[in-house]
Amino acid sequence: MTTHPLKLPVLLLGVTVLGGCASFSPDGGLGKVADITRERMAIAPEPTRTEQDSARVADEVKRLLAEPLNADSAVKIAILNNRGLQASMAGLGIAEADLVQAGRLHNPGFSFTRLAGGGDVELERKFLFDLMGLFTLSTRSEIERRHFEATQLAVAGETLRLAQSTRQAYFAAVAARQATKYQEQAGSAAEAAADLAKRMADVGNFSKLRQQREQLFHAEMGAEVARARQNEANARERLIRQLGLSGAQRNFTLPERLPDLPASPMPEQNIVRKALESRLDLRMARLEIEGLAKSLGLTKSTRFVNVLDASYLNKSATGGPHMRGYEIELVLPIFDWGDARTAKAEGLYTQAMHQVAETAVNAESEVHDSYGAYRTAFDLARRYRDEIVPLRKSISEETMLRYNGMLIGVWELLADARQQVASVNAAIQAQKDFWVAESNLQMSLNGNGAGAMTLSTAESTASGAAGGGH
Repeated sequence: MTTHPLKLPVLLLGVTVLGGCASFSPDGGLGKVADITRERMAIAPEPTRTEQDSARVADEVKRLLAEPLNADSAVKIAILNNRGLQASMAGLGIAEADLVQAGRLHNPGFSFTRLAGGGDVELERKFLFDLMGLFTLSTRSEIERRHFEATQLAVAGETLRLAQSTRQAYFAAVAARQATKYQEQAGSAAEAAADLAKRMADVGNFSKLRQQREQLFHAEMGAEVARARQNEANARERLIRQLGLSGAQRNFTLPERLPDLPASPMPEQNIVRKALESRLDLRMARLEIEGLAKSLGLTKSTRFVNVLDASYLNKSATGGPHMRGYEIELVLPIFDWGDARTAKAEGLYTQAMHQVAETAVNAESEVHDSYGAYRTAFDLARRYRDEIVPLRKSISEETMLRYNGMLIGVWELLADARQQVASVNAAIQAQKDFWVAESNLQMSLNGNGAGAMTLSTAESTASGAAGGGH
């Protein structure tokens, strides 16, 4: 046992103090999350940890629900009120705790031994210190720092996905409400026509066949109204779940119609390059592979030495000199040479490398896919707005003039009415498809895109309103 008084314990004390310097950030890591989400969608998540936070959120949600809900207000409510997002933000605190823990050395140990016999007393005091932990402190901290940054990106990504999915649920709910209002108007008109036909038939001015056709159209429109109302209820409940509302909060008001289309679509130029540079899932994948590379280096450096402890000794015995010194304990790699750990680390790195490449390929495809759906949805909605619906309205006016002039029969009039209902419903659906496609495109630019979107067809939106003849 070598006797170097005070040098080793002073050194150990110094590094112990340095190892205890790791601390928590003032904002728990949410600052970076807020910067990312503000840059992309002008929103920022806020944690709800105390009763005061809950009260503040409740007041803000109440204020936003006091007016007819718009898309931006819906997103704000979801970001404030969605419990799943709050759970993810709590996970950010867990990741920061791991980071802080990785930046701290293991606590030093102390042991005391007292031996007595034959009138002699021997005392031994030992201070224990993890030297391997000291040597790997920087690398372990770097690995956990990258994991913490990846968690920040994950929370930011979930915030953006929640915002976009809320926008989609909002547009679906407004479109369903708009379609219901139109179906109710068409149903009222059909009811009035059926009542008139019955009165005309009663006085002999309508044949039984004409009167039955009017009644059938009225019955079909009634079925469509019931279907539209149920679709509206389903869409509203999906929106409520996104917003995290309950009780009296459910009684909010939606606008009567969808927002107007923008003047022009988003240009395609550089959209793929922008996505590959800014997608959060790609940034997370890069951080993961960098962290694994660091981990692989740590695994190789500790392959043969994975337990190394140093101890400061202080020993005294009755009648003998006071002795000081140190002891180093090393685990010998006789049975486990560390090759399995190294092979596993290399396999994980290779796996992550291929996953990053796959993520990049998928990202490029998702952006092309979502932009194609976005542009097609814009063109369809504009065509319905500027051509199909105005032409259908003009045709209906001409058809009514011909009917009033007894140039066509009631069947032609009813067929035209069905076609007009189908065209308006298809126009509403096309407008909703555009706003959903716009949200899908934003999701694909931010990361973890929503995938392929199937645009609605005229047949699916008609829902039988434009059924065949009788």
